[in-house]
Amino acid sequence: MENLSYLIAFNHLSFAIVAVVIMVLLSRTIVANTKYSAVLVIVVLGLSIGTLFVKTGLAQPGLKEFPAIVLLSQTTVIALIATFFVGGQEIRRLLMKEFGSNESLVVAAKNEVVVGTTSTQLIYIVRAFFLLMGIEMVSAMLTGRSVGHPLGDSYLALAYLCIGIALILIDSKAQIADKRGYLFKGLMEVMAIIGILMISLRLSIWISSVIGLPQIFFAMVMSSGLGMVMPKWRAGPTLNALLFAGIPVLLTGTFLVGGSHMLEAFSIPGLQSVIVYGFAGQMFWMFGGLTILIFLAKANHVRNLAPGMAGGLSHSGLTGACTAGDFGGTAAARAPIMINIPFIGHIFVFTILAASAERGVLLAHWTLPLVLLGLGFVYLACKNLRKAAGDDATEVKGLMQFSFGWQIVAVFGSFTILHFAGMPIEHASMAAASVCLTLACLQQRRAACLALKQRQ
Repeated sequence: MENLSYLIAFNHLSFAIVAVVIMVLLSRTIVANTKYSAVLVIVVLGLSIGTLFVKTGLAQPGLKEFPAIVLLSQTTVIALIATFFVGGQEIRRLLMKEFGSNESLVVAAKNEVVVGTTSTQLIYIVRAFFLLMGIEMVSAMLTGRSVGHPLGDSYLALAYLCIGIALILIDSKAQIADKRGYLFKGLMEVMAIIGILMISLRLSIWISSVIGLPQIFFAMVMSSGLGMVMPKWRAGPTLNALLFAGIPVLLTGTFLVGGSHMLEAFSIPGLQSVIVYGFAGQMFWMFGGLTILIFLAKANHVRNLAPGMAGGLSHSGLTGACTAGDFGGTAAARAPIMINIPFIGHIFVFTILAASAERGVLLAHWTLPLVLLGLGFVYLACKNLRKAAGDDATEVKGLMQFSFGWQIVAVFGSFTILHFAGMPIEHASMAAASVCLTLACLQQRRAACLALKQRQ
């Protein structure tokens, strides 16, 4: 009878991949031949279906009945490691004044298997799911986080299945000169991601007594540094899949889980103001940033606006849309750079928040100078972007300054506004995290780090 647990786990995995892949493909079909990104539809569908699951009694808030989908929603760091690596490569090329990406090892097929999706893109989507799930399971087993998880006893079997499929899955219609070498690159990339996950988690735990930096901060430093050391590395199947579909796939799981909490959230006293600011605040900082880029920086081009706001708010959705190519090749190349730069500011964020949490009130005398510092970077960004005249290096420099400055303004501006409005620090943290989507996605990851620390 114990062997049946593996069959149940396989059923959960099978349902998750079918549900997630269908949602991603449906989203791509809806926006096919339009200027919209599939991530927009993923958000709407994910929240709606997650809410319906709870409303109809199919699941409880949190989707505990679908543990594979919950697991998928916790793979943010894995998808971003690939983006950080490419960002490091682009930063190195910028410093070396070598513009443009490395030549791809794959010539993608152009035949559509679903409206809006080619056969190569479909393989990337399926492979991204298996990579996210498999790498997360391996990481959980190595750190002991699999203990107590509903599927924990089956992690080894499921990880073997996921990693195995991800490593051998390939589009027969795509043109690949050296298929054996290409697949071997995928294996090396999987091993590198697992290594970064393990080391970054240990570093986060080790330094937690000094500063509460999350795992993703160290993962960003390591993967970006690796990208700068290896600027000529041409992406294998792992990087290609995660860059194209990693963020859309994990966001599907994230919004399904998030949608399941929507009805519950509105019923919690005091949380309505957090939700309202989460929505209104993101509109304010997003369109405020766009207004600055368009009217003050004179950078009214998608190649500037999309990656600039992806970095300026650590916006996972915009980042995924850029790296998937929804906004063109230039935006796809610039987005990884822009989301790397603002993570330096997390040193200030978590230091000040940790000190504020201890006192139970925001240290406004620290946040106000940082807001001014952020505005200074935004001013420099506008100055550089206005005189860029289409020069790639100058535009990238200006966008880097804007991404760093505007995220400092948005994060600490949000905390300062909410502080003077009388919102408690714990509620303000949730509201401000909703403005920067990446920060919101990292809460589950921080909980895992704390759990591991307690066991040690």
